[in-house]
Amino acid sequence: MTAEDLQEVWGDLVGIPADPPAMRELCEKCRRPKAVCWCCHLPSTPLVTKCRVVILQHPAEEKRCLRTVPMLSLGLAPGLCHVYKGKKFPLQRHKGLEELMCAPNSVLLYPSPQSVDLSDLPRLDSGGYDSYNLFLLDGTWPQAKAIYHSSPLLHSMKEVKLLSTGNSEYVIRTQPTEGCLSTLETAALALSILEDREDVREILLKPLKALCDFQLDHGAVTHQSKEFLIKTKTYPKLIGKRLSRLLKGVDTNSDDSIEHDTCLYNEETQKS
Repeated sequence: MTAEDLQEVWGDLVGIPADPPAMRELCEKCRRPKAVCWCCHLPSTPLVTKCRVVILQHPAEEKRCLRTVPMLSLGLAPGLCHVYKGKKFPLQRHKGLEELMCAPNSVLLYPSPQSVDLSDLPRLDSGGYDSYNLFLLDGTWPQAKAIYHSSPLLHSMKEVKLLSTGNSEYVIRTQPTEGCLSTLETAALALSILEDREDVREILLKPLKALCDFQLDHGAVTHQSKEFLIKTKTYPKLIGKRLSRLLKGVDTNSDDSIEHDTCLYNEETQKS
């Protein structure tokens, strides 16, 4: 290397700033950059519901930038959305969680063979419970399944599922199958059913719609589900035998069918 080359390299090094570039200013509530903050679409007064939502969240979810659980926790009044992190539940650090799990009015939204339609639960105004504690597992399907199997206390809870969900508003994510919902959408739909209040769903989903609209306005595209892409032979990746059998409807009483049903409520199964 000539002296002239060394001088050029040295000039490039000198031009590198000593301090890291300034980060974009973050919103104090949602912790997103202020330019893409969705807090103005939250209800002006946090929503008060009779039911509580309890999220059992896999630790990996904190690293995802487009999570919907913060929208849920900020949209509901204080004390109505509890988030516990871990790979199995309850742990010693989860104070009060075991009591919640054992409460007679606690239900787990998980599509196991013994789960019943959430719509069949007694309504709050029909002489049943005054409220429900609605438990959801937040993670990819393998993570949610691992949480379920490593948490024996979950198996003793009453298990429910959503049989009719409609299409997800979370259009900037690739869903695994048609009818998959994010954690926010699942909780909002379940609350609206249990409390017979359609406004609950509309109010809680406003930040999600705003987020998707912003992303679409800045280059994102609407995503079709993996199921749709595979069936139309436009999915760019190879699929495994289990998924292939599942989409063909083979052995619908096996664990494969449970995996398909779980997509109806489990948020991060949507993510490719």
